Amino acid sequence: MEKADRTDMLSAIDTRSLVDKVEMNLVEYFTRKALQPGDVIPKEVELAAAMGVSRTVIRESLNRLKTMGMIESKKHKGTVIKSPNLGSLLQKSMIPHILDNATLKDIFELRLVLEIGIADLLFTHKTPEDLEELTHIVEQEPEFSEDVLFDVSHEIKFHSKLYEMTRNETLRNFQNILLPVFNYVYDSGLINKPVKNIRYVSHKGLVDVLKNGTPDEYRVAMRKHLENHFQRISLIEKSGKETS
Repeated sequence: MEKADRTDMLSAIDTRSLVDKVEMNLVEYFTRKALQPGDVIPKEVELAAAMGVSRTVIRESLNRLKTMGMIESKKHKGTVIKSPNLGSLLQKSMIPHILDNATLKDIFELRLVLEIGIADLLFTHKTPEDLEELTHIVEQEPEFSEDVLFDVSHEIKFHSKLYEMTRNETLRNFQNILLPVFNYVYDSGLINKPVKNIRYVSHKGLVDVLKNGTPDEYRVAMRKHLENHFQRISLIEKSGKETS
């Protein structure tokens, strides 16, 4: 008998722990029942009986879901479905020094894409007060040479204001979560590659477009503003291919 014939009746072993399986079953149950925030879920004893596991396993699984922000305990009501705080979930894993370089690069690229993509939100929600604040931020910035990355503190102040102007709370929270990663990327030298800057647009230029331009013009201007970073990312990828 061939070796393949001797093993073709065997199936892969499910290596997930019992708690893992119960956790997934609960999430699937919530989905099938189309439960909404505020809906009450069955009691521990009912879940244990339905799944054929101990209450200890159920309790640990529920605690995991509470940590994820999917459920919460309400006095006189029991355990209910909760709308998860996406920012809180991400924040738990955004520890820069334990993320590998590939993940750090991916996150940095995500930031670049978001900066360009928020144009329509900015033009929809901008106010004279917003533009005045941006102008004041720019006036406080020192002069920079075009081949310098930038001063991170001024960059954070300017771009944080842009995210605030979107009036999108999830975007704002997301940006705040990613800031430590951005700082780490800059400080680590991961993107500190020399580039030839040919299409730079300053913060002042971006404010001018916000005051007098269109969303499409802003997207083009922001892309030029970030050109140095796109070039550095490209150099990192080329360097990786050459060493692989």
